[in-house]
Amino acid sequence: MIHVCSLAALPSTVETTGASHVLTVMANVAQVQRPASVLPANHLRVQMDDITEAAEGFIAPSDIHIEQVLNFVRGWDRHAPLVVHCYAGISRSTASAFAAVCALNPHRDEIAIARQIRAASPIAAPNRLIVSLADKALGREGRMLRALDEMGPGSLTTVGQPFHIALE
Repeated sequence: MIHVCSLAALPSTVETTGASHVLTVMANVAQVQRPASVLPANHLRVQMDDITEAAEGFIAPSDIHIEQVLNFVRGWDRHAPLVVHCYAGISRSTASAFAAVCALNPHRDEIAIARQIRAASPIAAPNRLIVSLADKALGREGRMLRALDEMGPGSLTTVGQPFHIALE
């Protein structure tokens, strides 16, 4: 199971789910304190801003970031949940969780995954650049982006509520 949340909800989400792995995807990864129950090797911090194109003074998501995310989730043993979070739990985390589910289930339909995300979170708004890079890395031939179009925009809010995505 993959759980998605905001930075503020990270400690409680890890505690209530019994997660063994944490994926942090946000600009200021240094501000994130690893929950004590998570081993250092089971926490990946990927520094990127929530932008969809290069902008001076910001770190745009890149192929290297996506490679780090995909390698980390492929190394997760799945005995306990994975928590993916960004600052607000709306964009970078939902895009990274979408990529994780696609990577771990190469034959699962992208639209079905996107619909599951939308059903779990009416405000989810996966970052299109992250999804585009993951689509390319996973050889999904644009299907992940088309699934985002099918999913539609999320309701506007500033902080998401934790939710989960089933792997199967």
